[in-house]
Amino acid sequence: MAHHQSAKKRIRQTEKRRIRNRYYKKSTRTAIKNLRSITEKKEAEAFLPKVVSMIDRLAKKNQFHKNKAANLKSSLAAFVNNL
Repeated sequence: MAHHQSAKKRIRQTEKRRIRNRYYKKSTRTAIKNLRSITEKKEAEAFLPKVVSMIDRLAKKNQFHKNKAANLKSSLAAFVNNL
């Protein structure tokens, strides 16, 4: 158990960040899954920028590696274009 005040604070901060990071990562994965399940091109084209924005935000905070983010965005764009 932590004895110093700074260590206790660090534990609180880490837990808060972990929960926040889990939420954003999970909601992005769900959005990607929802985009891939769309069958109408107009609807997918409208939804794609929102998903790309979510992916970029995670890449900026190092939740996703920048190459993974680029691969995801390119595969989603290709998916929408082929609809």
